[in-house]
Amino acid sequence: MKYKLFGTTGLYASEMVLGAAMFGTGSDYGSNPEEARAIFEHYAEAGGNFIDTSDQYKLGESERLIGKFIAANRNDFVISSKYTRTSRSNPPSGAIGNNRKIMVQSVEESLKRLKTDHIDIYMAHFDDGVTPVEEIVRGLDDLAKAGKINYGGLANFSAWKTATASNTANIRGLVPMAALQIEYNLLQRTAERELLPMAKHFGMGLMTYSPLAGGILTGKYRKGETGRINLMGGLEKTKAAKTEAVMDVLISVADEIGANPGQVAIAWVNAKGGFTIIGPRTSAQLEDNLGAINIQLNQEHLNKLDEVSAISLDYPHEINNAQQQMIQDKQLN
Repeated sequence: MKYKLFGTTGLYASEMVLGAAMFGTGSDYGSNPEEARAIFEHYAEAGGNFIDTSDQYKLGESERLIGKFIAANRNDFVISSKYTRTSRSNPPSGAIGNNRKIMVQSVEESLKRLKTDHIDIYMAHFDDGVTPVEEIVRGLDDLAKAGKINYGGLANFSAWKTATASNTANIRGLVPMAALQIEYNLLQRTAERELLPMAKHFGMGLMTYSPLAGGILTGKYRKGETGRINLMGGLEKTKAAKTEAVMDVLISVADEIGANPGQVAIAWVNAKGGFTIIGPRTSAQLEDNLGAINIQLNQEHLNKLDEVSAISLDYPHEINNAQQQMIQDKQLN
């Protein structure tokens, strides 16, 4: 597995991240401890060193399992975790959110579950709608100075709030917003409007989750198989016209190169330059996901997939792009 720099930090990490959202059976379905360990060990044997989790995943069981798995060689791994929702199944209102009180409580609990004295990348998991990003940035800086985290970041935040956080950190000389975690795949490309160029501008390490769109891009729902989409009541998404069109091209490309649709979908995300988070529930799924590492899509394949999955950038991007093209044309003539 290849290693690359995480944004503009000096941190090298594996290009594919092991997402541990399925580690444990603390809530709904997931991997039992034995299967989770097998997944972890296989990933490590493949050269992976980047693990992403959250206090929310399986009500804290994900972090507890990771803590056991990395106990013998913790410093060989880059550990990313998140807070906002806590590990409690029905937390009181005062226990959820992004304020400094909850941040401190959450990181202390995560450190205990992970059996470590520091978390490499620590992020607010969601925007709670009330905590100022300035408060989040200052809180993350305090944790970094206390040696409890190395880098801070945000997950699922809007571009303008993330940019505000990054500017605040830079201007005040606080720990930089080094990480941004977002959903990105062939069926979810809205991040291209603002989030991707923003992350590039600020030199943030980009972590993209759900490369298979909840399993839709594996093609299994076309075959009548079950999965997370069935259990969560989102099966109608698999029958949308856009989804059908993307699947047709995805399967065509997969057939051409001798791979399966899921591997091609992951390879497409890999080609976009971020760190792709895979979230296998079984060892077989991990083995299949890792097959994407060896797939190099040529420009023709990328163009086909880009075209069928393209989104409208909308205002003001389209009007500005048109004006920029007009100016460039005049300058060249």
